[in-house]
Order: sequence, then C-alpha cells, then structure tokens
Amino acid sequence: MNDFEIDWSTQGIVARRDTYYAASQRAFVPYRTPLIFSRGEGQYLWDEKGRKYIDLLGMNVCISVGHAHPAVTAAVIDQVNRLQHCTTMFYHPVPAHFAQELVARMPSGPDWVVHFTTSGAEAVDLALVMAQTCTGHIDMLALRNAYHGATIGAQSLTGISGFRHRIPLLGGIHHIANPDPYRGAFGEDSAAYLAEIDRTIAYATSGSLAGLIVEPIQGYGGIVELPAGYLKAAARKVRERGGVLIVDEVQSGFGRTGDTFWAFEAHDVMPEIVVMAKGIGNGFPLAAVVAQRHVAESLASKFFFNTYGANPVSCAAGRAVLRVIDEEKLQRNAQTVGAALKAVLTRLGQRHEIVGDVRGRGLMLAIELVTHRGNKTPATKETTEIFEKTREQGLVVSKSGANRNILRMVPPMCLTLADVEAVSDALDRCFEGY
Repeated sequence: MNDFEIDWSTQGIVARRDTYYAASQRAFVPYRTPLIFSRGEGQYLWDEKGRKYIDLLGMNVCISVGHAHPAVTAAVIDQVNRLQHCTTMFYHPVPAHFAQELVARMPSGPDWVVHFTTSGAEAVDLALVMAQTCTGHIDMLALRNAYHGATIGAQSLTGISGFRHRIPLLGGIHHIANPDPYRGAFGEDSAAYLAEIDRTIAYATSGSLAGLIVEPIQGYGGIVELPAGYLKAAARKVRERGGVLIVDEVQSGFGRTGDTFWAFEAHDVMPEIVVMAKGIGNGFPLAAVVAQRHVAESLASKFFFNTYGANPVSCAAGRAVLRVIDEEKLQRNAQTVGAALKAVLTRLGQRHEIVGDVRGRGLMLAIELVTHRGNKTPATKETTEIFEKTREQGLVVSKSGANRNILRMVPPMCLTLADVEAVSDALDRCFEGY
C-alpha cells in the first residue's frame, strides 16, 4: 500500500484511530463497537461492509440537503479548481455574495451583517464577545440543559455537566431554569420560569446584563422547545437590564423546523445576534454570526480573525445549500415529512410504555424514554440497549440529553414519506419488550 492509499479494513481503521487520536477525540463514540461509514447519498449511509442505513442524525445535524448532493458537490469542485482559500485580509466575491444571501433570509427591519467562522462553537464565542463589548456588561444568562459547544466560551454557556470540563470556566455566566414543560423545575408554568430570571438578576448579577443566549429548540439537550410567549418575555427582561438576545440556530435553522426558516421566528421576537452553523454548509466547515449592524460595529476597533473564516470553498457550498433548499422545497418537506414522522413516534408511544414523551417540530424530533411514566425516571440503561438495536435495524439516531435517555432524530431534510414507514417498522421492533 502506498502513502496515498486508504486501508478500508475494519481492523485497520479502528487500530489507527485508537493509536493516533488523542483521548479527547477518541471519547465521542456512541456505540459499543465502532460504526464505520464509507459513503452517503441523500438520506442514506453505507458502512464499510456495504450495509445501508437511514440517516436520522444527519452527521449531528450537519447534513441538511442530503449526503453528496450533486449541486453542492458541483459548486465545491468549481471553486476548488479556481482557488482553494482566500484569507479575509483579501477580497473575494463568493463569501460576500453568500453574506448578502444570508442577510436576505433574515427577518426584515434590522440592518443585518455577517461574520463567517468555521464552527458553531467558534461563532458562539464571537457572539459572546460581541454582546459583552456592545453592552459594556459582563453578566450573561443561559439555560440549563443547553448545549452551545466545547470551546471555553461556548462550554461556559453550556448547561450540561457532561460537556463542562474540570477546569475554571468563564465568570459572569448564570444558568437559569430551563422552561421544559415535561421535565423542568416548574413544569408548564411559564410565569414561574420568567420569575426565575428576575431572581437570578437580583441575586447573582450586578443588575446589568450583556445578554441571554437560547436555543429556540434545545438540540443535544433533547429537542426541548421553548413554550409560547417565554422567549419574547425573557428578551424584554434582558433588554430592560441593558442586554441583548442571542439566538443559537446552529441545529434548528435553515428550514429544519418546517414552519419557519429560523426557529426563533415562531416566537414573535427579533434577536440582536443569531448564531448559525451545521446545516449551513451541508458538512463543509462553515458557521456564521449574523448580527444587527449597531451591535457588530462595537468590534470595529478590535478585529476577530478566523484563519479559515469565509473560506470561498465552504461559502460556495453554503450558497448551493440555500439554492437547494428553495429548489427542492426542503423546508416544506421538513414540515410534511416531519409531521408524518412525529405521528409515527406518537403511535409508538401509545404502544410502548417506555416512551414518556414525544416532542419536536419539523425534522427536529425526539422520544424521551422513562422507566415509569408517572415519576418520569430516566430509562438510561434501557435507552442504551434500544439505541444499539436501532443500529441493528438499519437506523442512525442520536442518544442525547443530560440523562442519555433521549433518542434524537434530525435527519437530512430530504427524508421521504417512504422512509418514515421504514423507520416506523424498525423502531417498533426496537421497542419490543419494553
């Protein structure tokens, strides 16, 4: 084998990863035995032995319009053949066009501007710096059960202990009660969650805020959607204290929720800063902070440089993604197919006692598993077994949540109704005996 050949043997792949990956990159392995993928097409994946799977995870929500989409591939090849990278020290038209096209997708009214990065966590860090700089305040509010990334800033904002390293994290971050109607501290009482914001400001901050960061639908936390009216009221409280609203659309954006292009649009609120990533590039390293100009201008005297931010190849992919979402009506598909998949999951919940809750919107769905519906005890052990069965049944899902008892489904938005029927049969077999 020469230096450029690839050893596709299962043993070789596992051995090289175990030998040469750092512990920090080896740790994120969901299955008991490694799952190795060799190729993908649309909503399907094939492992190194040729077995086909329905992808209900979208490579952690990164694949929005489908694996190896020909339009995205063509745009990338064309740009690679012209110029592979151009630092933002110099000018290139592709990222600028993409910024213009992203701004066109934002709600009208504010004067929006774009800063491209390479990952959602990096974009969250920038949003934090932007909020603290433009307001002149330090204290930030974030939700418990939220996941925003693993960099030092994003990790500090994350409200799940499993993602917080045993090191000093950033000060000034205050986690407030998560308004989760199923498992939250105050149940379905939105007023109680809003009152908790007031108490946190009164007792844990200086009284002045830099901002609040929220996922309109918590992703890794288990597809927990903010209740109606909460976000608008919370944003008002934060702005009364001098802060801004940061919305994390890394998982929920780009039409995935079906009803709206951005999940925050369902809450009748206008954020000052929006963070987006994952599906923005259909697997290419790309993210963005889209902010109102007056907020972004606070960093005019201190540039925030990303070596590969605004890479023209990734931005070419991003432009193609926007076109495909429109041309193939994938937002509408997410709404239609997502409703059908949610109906399937609801029927499964009626048949299997282990299903405690079914929730989500569009193609952003989850099943929470419990040992007893009355006391809602997380079925962590049982979820592990069912999760292994989903693989055996040819499905790729995510085992998520702070208690690892949630099956999260965020497939490519090209999933079909025929796939939903196959998923229904497969999941029914997975739940047998529970």
